[in-house]
Amino acid sequence: MINRSNFGKFYIGGKWVTPSTDRLLDVISPITEETICQVADAAIEDIDCAVDAAHQAFENGPWPRMTPLERAGILERFATILRRHSDDFATSWIETTGVIPSMAAQSLEYSVSTIDRSIEQASSFPFIEQHPPENGGNMLVHEPVGVVAAIAPWNAPLASMMTKIGPALVAGCTVIMKPAPQTPVEAYLMAECADEAGFPEGVINLLVADRDASDHLVRHQHVDKVSFTGSVATGKRIAAVCADRIARVTLELGGKSAAIVLDDYDLKTAAENLAGAITVLNGQNCAALTRIIISRDRHDEFVAHLVTAVEAITVGNPYDPETRLGPITMKSQIEKIEGYIATGVAEGATLATGGKRPAHLKQGYYFEPTVFANVDNKMAIAQEEIFGPVLCVIPCDGEEDAIRIANDSPFGLAGAVYTNDNAKAYEVARQVRTGTFGQNGMKASFAISFGGFKQSGLGREGGLKGLLPYLEPKTVMLDGALDE
Repeated sequence: MINRSNFGKFYIGGKWVTPSTDRLLDVISPITEETICQVADAAIEDIDCAVDAAHQAFENGPWPRMTPLERAGILERFATILRRHSDDFATSWIETTGVIPSMAAQSLEYSVSTIDRSIEQASSFPFIEQHPPENGGNMLVHEPVGVVAAIAPWNAPLASMMTKIGPALVAGCTVIMKPAPQTPVEAYLMAECADEAGFPEGVINLLVADRDASDHLVRHQHVDKVSFTGSVATGKRIAAVCADRIARVTLELGGKSAAIVLDDYDLKTAAENLAGAITVLNGQNCAALTRIIISRDRHDEFVAHLVTAVEAITVGNPYDPETRLGPITMKSQIEKIEGYIATGVAEGATLATGGKRPAHLKQGYYFEPTVFANVDNKMAIAQEEIFGPVLCVIPCDGEEDAIRIANDSPFGLAGAVYTNDNAKAYEVARQVRTGTFGQNGMKASFAISFGGFKQSGLGREGGLKGLLPYLEPKTVMLDGALDE
């Protein structure tokens, strides 16, 4: 069980420390609209303290100087301790974001698998590569990039943070965890688990900060790399700051992913799959297939099937076993969604179903799953990320036009094609400019890599591609081979 007394503190330098001010941030339940807890709000002085601890641990501590296998040993203890708290992590995610329990139950194992992959990379990745001539001393060594600011979003706080700190730690970096102030509880529990695992002082640090202090963290001269998941607007600011001081940066940003339904695929099956996918994270999913592109002569029939499937989704308290769609996480987010509904109607799209808060739910940030039909891809609801359970159905004139529409977007995170022809699916996949593309459903793999084209981000997370951004390659050329 999480130690709630730590909520008023930060984990810095291997200790739970008192903040420089008594400022607190409210964590609000999307289910009840009541305050769940309060956590300390970092000032610039607290940021400096955390960065200094991480910097000293990197410059003078043992962590970067351990072998990858030695680091993996501590990561194994960390993973074991995390798994013991599976129920605590699940409860925290439900309470702070409103996801349903069946999804929350899978969260810890899915997230810790990132740590497992990092442990495996300690032995499988060539941290020291020998190069010709074989009897010489030429080699490429991979060294940790330094101090990492790991900034996680509010919708998937545990999985996103794990995806950052696993590769950073096995690489030998030190880390400052900065969760979103709306959903910080999982990061506190992670810090408790890290403390029990026995990481050297300053290797893992935790603080919660709002905009000004977070900006100071990104600008800090001793932060060597920023790994950020969140909005495009914030990502652009971070990229500009990092560019100014040539700091390393990975950005996993927004999406407006397209699902192309080809003429050989059953409309009812496609509609049921896409309706179900919109319930993932209550529609607050950057990879969600929110633009559905379908032949003009099949549009109306498909919309009818989609409306039927969407209206069968039960909206309500996530603890109700009948619920498939819980609340939107924040009041500001549900107000943003309402604004997009009004925009879509004003632009001339057909509001086929949904579009408002359920009348029978008087408390909580609940919103009906929504379908817009007859959407023009140039409309704001088709070009901008709504980040809620809202689907846009866009008619097209054939396969070539569908691919054109899919690519006519500032985003390029994910996508899918619905077809029974594997070869055709591959052909379409190679023409759509996205970081991930699936056949017959929303698919993603952090074991391979995840990230986006265009404004969906820079770099990749997961797999080998997710380890490399935390390493700096160094060419070493000696006059002869090292003695065995």
